[in-house]
Amino acid sequence: MPFLPNIVGAHLLFEQKGHVLLGLRPPDALYAANVWHVPAGHVERESARACAVREAYEELGVTVAEPDLELVHTVHLLDADDAVPRLQLFFRVHRWRGESQLMEPDRCVEWRWWPSHALPDPTVAYTVAALEGIAHGRPYTEVGWPR
Repeated sequence: MPFLPNIVGAHLLFEQKGHVLLGLRPPDALYAANVWHVPAGHVERESARACAVREAYEELGVTVAEPDLELVHTVHLLDADDAVPRLQLFFRVHRWRGESQLMEPDRCVEWRWWPSHALPDPTVAYTVAALEGIAHGRPYTEVGWPR
């Protein structure tokens, strides 16, 4: 079998009073159109924590410091048999400065706080799996891999 690199994603869990911040992806998005998702981005030539800090500012206009990020869950995702595998890292944000704003309207049309126990439908499936894993104290979930 040929070597397949994994794409790494950094995801941000902003939580307050039992709610989690989710963004609604636009109707013309290539992935998960009209679906809710946590703030996230692909790790470029940077550490995963640096990516999360960058994405918090680019997507929400909020400032986060790397020490205020806690890795709380990892999802190893295979969307389809011919897809590039993805390693999705979920970081809980313990502190941030600023209020969330709509900074990239071409990538997110709305930010909203949702009760952690009552996520909107539809929410990205692996995000739901990660939040369920976190709620049950599991650090790792596999999605889409053959059993």
